[in-house]
Amino acid sequence: MGNRIQSFRTRLTDRVPVVGTFVKTPSPMLCELLSHAQLDLVCLDAEHAPFGRMEIDGCVAALRAADQPSLVRISADTAADIRNALDAGATGILVPHVKSVDQAAAIVRASRYGEGGRGYSGSTRAADFAAKGMQAHLRDSGAQTTVIVQIEDLAALRPAAAIAAVEGVDCVFIGRVDLSVAMGRDTSAPEVLDAVLGICAAVKSTGTAVGIYSPNVDEIPQWRAAGVSLFLIGSDQEFVLSGARQLALSPGARGDTGR
Repeated sequence: MGNRIQSFRTRLTDRVPVVGTFVKTPSPMLCELLSHAQLDLVCLDAEHAPFGRMEIDGCVAALRAADQPSLVRISADTAADIRNALDAGATGILVPHVKSVDQAAAIVRASRYGEGGRGYSGSTRAADFAAKGMQAHLRDSGAQTTVIVQIEDLAALRPAAAIAAVEGVDCVFIGRVDLSVAMGRDTSAPEVLDAVLGICAAVKSTGTAVGIYSPNVDEIPQWRAAGVSLFLIGSDQEFVLSGARQLALSPGARGDTGR
């Protein structure tokens, strides 16, 4: 494992700006290709895309081989989902729909080794397939495993600061789209923006990092001003579609010279 993966959690908790993207296509080859972009992170979207355990394993393997920090947005906050992503060697997890302090604390506990926490195995990729001793793996896992919780429900607005303050929560990621759906408004509606800014302020007050999804880089300055330091921009699907649409709309694509 190289320095980029080893240092990711520290960079995140120090609120150094980091930029990455979602991957919706469960393909190790695509992940290998994307690693050449040298993004700060890649997030496999197992919540909304067809990632099974084998697909997560293969994609994380490709990213880890390239020293590309990786997150898995798991489909549910179960101990099994958390363990599977971390045993595969993911740098961390992004957990959707976190609504309470107790839920956040349970997620942290399930991601850490120790009494009542993550079950230990030295044969996983995370432990270098038994090439790393137990104490070294416990040390490295404790230092590097990144836990990000996603706030995107109305029930989470009031306890946002308390959720962010849970020990072991490294970042709070704002799910602006689901929040807007819950409010019955468009993502750009003033009520939604006020709610997002309120979450930013609450989380920032605890010293915990704040993250957000954005469809493009143009929004980064306004969210940086609000204290956001983690940005997931677009996805592999959007990159492919955008490039294909540009080609389809190009006057020269079909031999049209404009005359």
